[in-house]
Amino acid sequence: MDPTILSRILTAETLAFHIIWATIGVGVPIFISIAEGWGIYKKDPHYILMARRWTRGFVITVAVGVVTGTCIGLMLSLLWPRFMQLAGNIISLPLFLETFAFFFEAIFLGIYLYTWDRFKKPIYHWLMSIPIVLGASLSAVFITTVNAFMNTPAGFSLSPDGEVVNIQPLAAMFNPATPTKVAHVLTSAYLTSAFLLAAIAAWHLLKGRSHVYYKKALKLTMILGLVLALATALAGDLSGKFLAEHVPEKLAAAEWHFETQRFAPLILFGWLDENQEVRGALEIPWALSILGGGTPDAEIIGLNEFPEDERPPLWIHYLFDGMVIIGLYLILISALFIWLWLRGKNPYHPWLLRGIVWAAPLSFLAIEFGWIYAEVGRQPWIIRGIMRVSEASTTADNVGVLLVLFTALYLALAVFASIVLLRLFKNRPAEKELEERGIEG
Repeated sequence: MDPTILSRILTAETLAFHIIWATIGVGVPIFISIAEGWGIYKKDPHYILMARRWTRGFVITVAVGVVTGTCIGLMLSLLWPRFMQLAGNIISLPLFLETFAFFFEAIFLGIYLYTWDRFKKPIYHWLMSIPIVLGASLSAVFITTVNAFMNTPAGFSLSPDGEVVNIQPLAAMFNPATPTKVAHVLTSAYLTSAFLLAAIAAWHLLKGRSHVYYKKALKLTMILGLVLALATALAGDLSGKFLAEHVPEKLAAAEWHFETQRFAPLILFGWLDENQEVRGALEIPWALSILGGGTPDAEIIGLNEFPEDERPPLWIHYLFDGMVIIGLYLILISALFIWLWLRGKNPYHPWLLRGIVWAAPLSFLAIEFGWIYAEVGRQPWIIRGIMRVSEASTTADNVGVLLVLFTALYLALAVFASIVLLRLFKNRPAEKELEERGIEG
């Protein structure tokens, strides 16, 4: 098989596996900090126990995330040497800063783990969680700027002979795509982690464990989940406006929008016939113009304005649909839970709890959809307008061997991490731990 295709498969597999652990690594620390801080403020040991238990699981996911993150670094060097040769001198600053942010997080994570109950005032221990949150989030920020650079390259010039000149690292890092991309990555990571933790609490309640600990955990995560779901929707709206202005072919491909027009409709679902006519779709009048330009009469550039060999694949439309539908589902189910709670109704109905449990895998699926859309929607470019994917990949003939080896590694990591996480909590449920600590339900 062609080395470029194999390189794309292996890189996609690595990113798809890494993004699961990276999302948890970015999102969970903020919930650990909020739970402990709230527990200290309210003098409620249930919330402090949440922080303890979530931290134990978080440590395992960080370990796996480190391994897969290292693999991504190897992929860039081994599979995409020409990309690194061109981009390495331009965008190396955030790569260095990402490593610094990780070490910053790791140092304070160690302090946080080994100083439980060591301070006379618990607030001092809680303060140790803030650098963890900052380090985890900044890691995501810095690495996302690299991906943003690939979409809207900036901070350099190319000489007539193709040499990189006039390098401005900060301009490359803070390229036009950075603000919206960073906002979308952070909010979606926080949101996914909220529903992961909510699903764990909902699962225990479905199993008949009606302890107040799980109800408090579910209430906390669902309140934050609604806020974050709305924030993610706002970030998505800003991303749509960014794409319409800076990367119009990606938005047009996602919406099967072929002709430049005003009052453009948003197309959901459907299929394309042999003449590239949209069939069986749900059209929302003017919505694409509003998404891209903020007004119903905003002009949205059509895909026909671009050469055929520079158009993204049209199947990314279904990824866009998936993100929209899942995002709406998360908003609705969290809003329903909070509405029932505020109205004095029962928010712990089994059907609603099942819906919350399903929200967790759907959230991760939306994360995967988003990253595939971000990467495939840039095709055929690895650096938009500068270097094509086919020009950047290795020509080595042993990529297939690497694919087999790394696939085996990821399977082993997934099995190992799952077993460790299950054993970590299976024989020591929250009720037992509360009882050991002399805390009543």
